[in-house]
Amino acid sequence: MTSDTPGGATPVPAHTSGPGNTVVRYGDEGAAHVLGVYLDPRCPYCKRMENGLGTVIREAADAGRFRVEYHFATFLDDPGGSGSLHALAALGAALDEGSEPFALYLRLLYAEQPPEEEDGFADDETLLKLAEEVPGLATEAFASKVSGGVYLPWARTVSAAFERGGVEATPTVLADGDPVAVLGPGGYAVTPEAFFAQLSERWG
Repeated sequence: MTSDTPGGATPVPAHTSGPGNTVVRYGDEGAAHVLGVYLDPRCPYCKRMENGLGTVIREAADAGRFRVEYHFATFLDDPGGSGSLHALAALGAALDEGSEPFALYLRLLYAEQPPEEEDGFADDETLLKLAEEVPGLATEAFASKVSGGVYLPWARTVSAAFERGGVEATPTVLADGDPVAVLGPGGYAVTPEAFFAQLSERWG
């Protein structure tokens, strides 16, 4: 179900929290640790991180090791694009269908990410076509929210929150506020073993 802010203001998706509901939650709210993940849907380095680590991060969250708090940016849209914004709004619509459809759609968007110089995600039909591959997103509600731009205002609010948050690049991952390396010297994702070793050093 869509959640609305008091007074019928900007609609916000389910599974969000924080000021303006700009943080996307994934995992057990009672988890002892928080992994902050900062992404831009059009960022090619985010694609590398998601392809290498996204699934294992969410599996660890499913196991209760930590909860994930996603923060999304749209700075790859500058100047003049809108693909990150539209992809983020579509992810908001996916959240209303559940955390699992959101996670699968996020993975698929990165797997099918257009080249950085192309603004392919600005086309809602492209976003809807990709969503056909995700169980749980073949719904009228999802399609109408994407086509109607229901969560575009929310996506702008999320992007503005990112800009105020002090994180300057994507991908960034913070373990209880401390940076964790997710890309190696060549710009590709570190191995899951190397990633979790960093968490073990902090959390035991």
